[in-house]
Amino acid sequence: MEYTKLGKTGFKVSRLSFGASALGGVFRDIDEQEGIRAVHAALDAGINYFDVAPAYGGTVAETVLGRALRGIPRERYVLSTKAGKYTEPGGYGQDELNYSEERIRRGLDESMKRLGVDHIDIVHLHDFEYQGFSKTEMAFEEGFPALLKLKEEGKIGAVSAGIYPMELWFRVVAEAPVDAILMHNHYCLNDTRGLELVPGCAEKNIGIINASPFASGLLTGAKVADWHPADAAERALFAEAARLCEEKGTPIAKLAFQFASQNHPFHTTMFSTARVSSVRRNLDWFQEPLDQALADEVRRVLAPVIDKQWDYDAGVERISKS
Repeated sequence: MEYTKLGKTGFKVSRLSFGASALGGVFRDIDEQEGIRAVHAALDAGINYFDVAPAYGGTVAETVLGRALRGIPRERYVLSTKAGKYTEPGGYGQDELNYSEERIRRGLDESMKRLGVDHIDIVHLHDFEYQGFSKTEMAFEEGFPALLKLKEEGKIGAVSAGIYPMELWFRVVAEAPVDAILMHNHYCLNDTRGLELVPGCAEKNIGIINASPFASGLLTGAKVADWHPADAAERALFAEAARLCEEKGTPIAKLAFQFASQNHPFHTTMFSTARVSSVRRNLDWFQEPLDQALADEVRRVLAPVIDKQWDYDAGVERISKS
């Protein structure tokens, strides 16, 4: 495994990193013990960066990851979680967005208890575009200053953000006191706009974490989660792309993972799984060269949705009301 320094966080992270959303059952029901074994398989393979959030599975992901890391020497891994978005167990879509200092401090105390640690290496201010951008200004005016205070107090190691909209990312890079950013769905087969953030981040030595290589499930070849905002016609395009890959003898998931994880300027690519077999499969794929010609063919199939900005907020609202 190769490692690189994540911008001005100072943390040395593996080129592949583990996102724990799957441990919260975000994509499908999980076997907790298998999820724990998946974390251990990642550690054994040299993956040293793990990310989670209190909103994933309504605290379930943090709880399971904490159990998986129990007994693992703290110096073996870099750990991040998120702040500002909170979901009660079983309350998908019923999110509390609160970027006040009091809620962030309380939330991080709760996260550390679930994770079984006494400090968090990186904290991402989470999803402050949701609920129609109604809490965005609160995030800038209260959330980021709160994280800076926690960093100055030594309770967290670095300040970051985890959002989706590109226009908001440009503002974060320009205005927010971030050491890193966690972008998702912006460097995968159907969207490469994340490259637009590289110059601004490089100028300020901001680390870039590239998450969602499978485009939140659109590029797996499997059934897409109900909460994804893609409509039936758009889902059909991804199914067509998957069939093309199968005809060529390459699963679309393999092509997607290689495209997102190889030959790019980002510091680490984060994938999420709760299965040992998927950890090992992704590691194997990472070592094999990308079929660029096939990637180009798939992108032509996906031309109608290339660089489309999905309305995840609307998707969440639709499911929460169903």
